Amino acid sequence: MAVLRINAVGADPRLHGSPAKTETVLEQVAQDSGPVILMVHGYKYQPYHSKHCPHRHLFSLDPDHMPWKAPSWPRQLGFGLGHDDEGLAIAFGWDARGSLVQAQNSAVAAGRAMAKVIGHLHQANPARPIHIIGHSLGADIAFEALHHLPANAVSRIVSLTGATYQSRALAALDTAAGRTVELFNVTSRENDPYDYLFELLTTAPVRGDRAIGQGLMARNAVTMQIDCLKTLGHLATRGSVIARPQRRVCHWSSYTRSGTLRFYKRLMRKPETFPLVCLRNDLPAQNDSRWSRIFAPRPRPAPLPVWQQL
Repeated sequence: MAVLRINAVGADPRLHGSPAKTETVLEQVAQDSGPVILMVHGYKYQPYHSKHCPHRHLFSLDPDHMPWKAPSWPRQLGFGLGHDDEGLAIAFGWDARGSLVQAQNSAVAAGRAMAKVIGHLHQANPARPIHIIGHSLGADIAFEALHHLPANAVSRIVSLTGATYQSRALAALDTAAGRTVELFNVTSRENDPYDYLFELLTTAPVRGDRAIGQGLMARNAVTMQIDCLKTLGHLATRGSVIARPQRRVCHWSSYTRSGTLRFYKRLMRKPETFPLVCLRNDLPAQNDSRWSRIFAPRPRPAPLPVWQQL
């Protein structure tokens, strides 16, 4: 089974399109080889929705046509190849429709449903690595799940322009599961308008709190600004080439840009090639400031030679 489709129904996990018991299926696949990678979508998706079902788009091995081209997460992360040790992809869907605040509230319940999925797998096979990759509000679900799990339940979390607050992420990292996880906080100045709207339209847990797009300082976390040319250059020297950003504003470039998902594949499938502490020591310590990409001066054309100016 390359992809197991599970949805959050309130705080409970349910199989997508199947009446079988989730716990029974999880027990059946828990002893397989290879890593478990939970994939979590962000805002506006909803399982069974005629146009926005994530299982037909992002999480499908062969995605339906969309208004904009989106890659298949499972295929880019190494699933569906038929290898015995490719592991298990869990496509985790949840109701992210409605207002931003409604989706934020749904994310809390969905995080508890995710914790039940991870808890079953970890209890059945504690040695098997379990990773989470989540975009936007999907990262908030991963942080909520940490509050309900034991130590060592999750190996790595890859947050793609996560829509969550710094204090909420730090609180999650201070739990039993959070202290043993490694967090890769992928950010981009392309996402600045979305971070700003997130802070404007939601209530921060702490006065003056900021979205994690502004960075996150924790012992077991590293912030990776993937529109930073120095960061891209360093990753390229380590064998992960990611395309330069093409837009000043984009909420999806953390997974649509060429090379991004292949890099995350290495982070989760071959963690020894990218130790967190090495990335934190080698990448730029200071992120570019908010809006620096939007208001960056456009490059001027080179001046004409003197003989052409005459």
